[in-house]
Amino acid sequence: MDDRTVDVTVSTGTIRGVGHDGILRYFGIPYAKAPVGELRFAAPVPRAPSTGAVNATAFGATAPQSPYPGELGDLLASVDIPGDDVLTLNIWSPEHAQSAPVVVWIHGGAFERGTSALPSYDGSAFARDGVIFVSINYRLGVEGFAVLEGAPRNIGLLDAVAALAWVRNEVAAFGGDPSRITIMGESAGGSMVAALLARSETRELVAGAIIQSGPLEVPPDDKAARSTIALAKKLKIPATRDAFLSISPEKLVAARAEITRGGTVFSGTPGFSPSLDPSSLPLSPHVALAQIEIPLLIGTNTDEYRLWLAPRELAKIGGFKEWVARIALRIPLKAARAAHAAWRSAPRGEILGQLLTDKALRAPATAAARAKSSPTYMYEFAWQSPVRGLRAAHALEIGFVFDTLDASDSVSLAGESAPQSLAEEMHSAWVAFIADGDPGWPTYRPERLTRVFDTSSMTTPQRRAAIVDALS
Repeated sequence: MDDRTVDVTVSTGTIRGVGHDGILRYFGIPYAKAPVGELRFAAPVPRAPSTGAVNATAFGATAPQSPYPGELGDLLASVDIPGDDVLTLNIWSPEHAQSAPVVVWIHGGAFERGTSALPSYDGSAFARDGVIFVSINYRLGVEGFAVLEGAPRNIGLLDAVAALAWVRNEVAAFGGDPSRITIMGESAGGSMVAALLARSETRELVAGAIIQSGPLEVPPDDKAARSTIALAKKLKIPATRDAFLSISPEKLVAARAEITRGGTVFSGTPGFSPSLDPSSLPLSPHVALAQIEIPLLIGTNTDEYRLWLAPRELAKIGGFKEWVARIALRIPLKAARAAHAAWRSAPRGEILGQLLTDKALRAPATAAARAKSSPTYMYEFAWQSPVRGLRAAHALEIGFVFDTLDASDSVSLAGESAPQSLAEEMHSAWVAFIADGDPGWPTYRPERLTRVFDTSSMTTPQRRAAIVDALS
C-alpha cells in the first residue's frame, strides 16, 4: 500500500503525517520553540498555534553534538540532521487507535550524544502491537546540562518535562489514553526517566516506567559543574550564561571534543549529567524511586562495560591496576572478593569491568527494586553478541526490545544472526508492561526474582547478589 497523507488536529493546529500499512507516522513535531538566540540556556518555551498544517513527515534536527570517537564510533551510530528545531517528538500510532496505551521513549548517549532518529528506535513494532509510541529529542551536552551562573539547571530535563506535558495534553487526538503513559529510556535516557519520576509534578503524569541500564544517582551542583568549568577554562571565558551565549553551539561542541579526546572510562574526564537543584530536581532519583508507587521495569546487561572498554584495554589490567582503579572508584574490598568468587576464571580486567558495571548500574537498580513496595520487575540481558567480543554489552538489548534487529545500528552491535525469537520475547514483554503494568514474570520482591534474557531465558533469584549487596 502506498503512503497517504493523514492529518490530526491538536490544540495548536493541524499536524500532517503519513499513513502506511495500518500505522500512522508523525515525525518532527515541535513541542517547544527552537532554542536559538536568547532561548539558548533557557527553559523551553511553548510554541504558538500554527495557522497552516505542520508538515510532520521527517525527523527534526539533531541537538548539537559530535560523533562517537574511535572504535566506539564504529559501534554506535550517529545521525546529523541540520536545523534549529531540535525540540521535537515523533509518533507512531496504530490506525483507528482508541484509548490505546502510550510509551514515551527517551534516547541515551551520555547526555551529550544521540537522537530519536536512529533506525533501531523505529516505533513501528510497538504501533503494530497496539501501542502509541512517542520518541523525543532534547538538548544535550553544554546546551542541555551546563551549570552556568544566570541559567536554569537541568535544561535538557526541562525539555523532557515539556515533551511529556505535550504528550499528556495531545495524545488523545492520536487515539492514545493520557492516563496510560509509560516513560521508557536507556542509559542516559533511563536516567532521565528516573529524574522525571523524582519530580512529583511529572511523576503524576505517568502510569509506569521502564529504566534500561540507567544511572540513578544525580550529583550535587558543584560536582555536576566540573564539565562546564573545564569547558569555560578551555575557552577562557567565565562560566556564565552571557559568556556561553557568545559562543556558537558548534564551537562549544568542538571545544568539548578536544577536552575529551583520548579519554577512557578510567581517565576521570568529567561528563555531563543532571544535577540536584531545588527547582528542577530537588531529590536524587536513587532516593526518590523508593517512594514511587507506579509499576517499574528495571534492569541491566551482564557485560555493560564491554562497550566502553575494548578487549585489548581489559587485557592490560593486572592486579595492581585493578587495585588502584578499585580504590579510585571507591569499590569496597568485600565487593571485589564477591566478584572474584562469582567470576573465578576471569582475568583482572574483566573483574574490574564487572565491578564497574555493578557499581554504576546494577547495584543502584537493585537497591531501587528492593526499596520499592509497588510492583517492580527486574531483568538481566545476558545474550552474548559475537561482535568485537562485546558479549552482553551496554545498549545491546535495544534492538531486541524494539524488534529492530535488522536496523543498521542494531547489526553493528549484535551482528547479522541475532536470535529473532529473543527479540519477539523481549518486545512482547515490554508491550505487556506498557499495556497492563506486568511484563509476564513475578515481581522482584520478596524472592529477588529476575528475568534473565538469553537464547533460553529463565526467571531466577538474582544472580551474583553478593556483589551488589556489598556495593549497596
